[in-house]
Amino acid sequence: MNQFNIRHFLTVFFVLLAGLTIANAQQPEQQSSQQQMPANGVTQAAIKSGVQTCAARINQVTNFVGAGSQVGSMLFVTPSNQDKQLISISMEVAAKTQTDGKKVPVAYSTASFAPNQANGCGAVYDAIIYWDAKCDTVATKRFGDMKKARALQKNITILEGKTPAKVFLMPAGNGCISIKKEVVL
Repeated sequence: MNQFNIRHFLTVFFVLLAGLTIANAQQPEQQSSQQQMPANGVTQAAIKSGVQTCAARINQVTNFVGAGSQVGSMLFVTPSNQDKQLISISMEVAAKTQTDGKKVPVAYSTASFAPNQANGCGAVYDAIIYWDAKCDTVATKRFGDMKKARALQKNITILEGKTPAKVFLMPAGNGCISIKKEVVL
């Protein structure tokens, strides 16, 4: 076996091992779907950059954030010891039409991953969208299942729902910017 094949074999082996470790730490209903997801382009780029421990979590979060859309991404990894350091990913998620027919504009999303956490790999993501409507309208029409919790200070409203995710609504000119943030459990 030449050096490239050995390196490729070890990369695949450690990705599978990391995926199984993370999947086994999750609830049973999450295990089967987590194990069946092939590595998307963002995850493959992270693996090529030396990230192994968080590969399964990166795949889980970027598949959720991208939700079948075209995704452009940029990885932020340390120059050395990539598998033991924080990794961050910036993504442009293409505009799309939801199953209910509503058009969702292009989104900027960022996700960060920390290896060696209690759940294998800690993760947090933000999804940021500009809406051409007032924040009250966005709250009602786009986040109707969430309720106003309070203002962050004066101008930014926080919406909460049944999940750990929070949505921050910030007035922007004639429109509104929504920032959805969630720590992935």
